[in-house]
Amino acid sequence: GLVESQQTLAGAEVVACDSPMGKLGVTVCYDVRFPELFQKLRFQHGVDILLIPSAFSMPTGEAHWELLMRTRALECQCYVLAAAQAGKHNEDGNQRQSWGHAMAVDPWGKVLAEFDGSSSGVKVVEILPEKLQEVRQKMPLADQR
Repeated sequence: GLVESQQTLAGAEVVACDSPMGKLGVTVCYDVRFPELFQKLRFQHGVDILLIPSAFSMPTGEAHWELLMRTRALECQCYVLAAAQAGKHNEDGNQRQSWGHAMAVDPWGKVLAEFDGSSSGVKVVEILPEKLQEVRQKMPLADQR
C-alpha cells in the first residue's frame, strides 16, 4: 500500500494568506486527518476558506472523502475548496488510482459543487461573506472555545 511518508515531508509551519475572496488556509491531502490544524487556521489565523488539494486513494476516498471535507467546513465554519486528482496516474510506477470527487463545501456543510470520480474541469461557486457571517453568528464557536 501507499505510505505517504516515503514520498513527502511534513510541513514546518501553518500557512494562511490573504486573497480577494477572504483569508485562505493552505493545506494538503493528509492534513485533513488532523482537525487541530484546521481549527488553528480558523481560530488563530482567522481564515475563511480552507484549500485542500488531494489525491485520496480509492478505498479511503470512498469511505472518508466527503465526510472529512464537510466536517472540516462545518467545525471551522469555513468554505472548503478541495481539488482532487482523479483516475489512474503514474502508470510507469505504482499505477496509483485516485478517488477524485473534487468539491466545494459551504460553512454549513452543504456541498455546493462536486465532480464525479473520473471527470476533470472547472466548476464555479460563489464565496459569500454574508454566509460566513450568518453561520458564525448563529453558532459563535470562536467565542465559545
